[in-house]
Amino acid sequence: MGTVENSENNADSRIEKATFAAGCFWGVEAAFSKLNGVKSTTVGYTGGHLQNPTYQQVCSHKTGHAEAVLITYDPNIVSYEKLLEVFWVVHDPTALNRQGPDVGSQYRSAIFYHNQDQRIAAENSKQNAQTRFTKPIVTEITPATEFYKAEEYHQRYLEKKGLNSCKS
Repeated sequence: MGTVENSENNADSRIEKATFAAGCFWGVEAAFSKLNGVKSTTVGYTGGHLQNPTYQQVCSHKTGHAEAVLITYDPNIVSYEKLLEVFWVVHDPTALNRQGPDVGSQYRSAIFYHNQDQRIAAENSKQNAQTRFTKPIVTEITPATEFYKAEEYHQRYLEKKGLNSCKS
């Protein structure tokens, strides 16, 4: 979709997209939704081959999809680089296809870039983040593909349950 101008048609106020996979999407969504400049977060599935997958299908490990968060944000308020900083903090990017007790390719670490500027920023950020880890970062950096919104009960799940994180 590209850049969308807001209702005031101010060219300086634009909305951009970012997509991250960092384990269970509930906690990832909660972390990003708290950032000033983030306009919306949507949890869903991306990076696989099945159209319109369900949660059960994604959990079967047969669709190739990752649990991910699609973020719309105002880059005049929060930069993509800031989103990347949060991404590296909210999960263990050295864990292959798992986060904590959650195991499977749907829990992989991935940055799905929407343009070449995001790709370059993600690659530079990954290099910088590697200096903080002794094990190699396994995060995929790949072009964004079709994003499928997860079932409604997954949207803002922790907020609906009155929880601050998956560990609460």
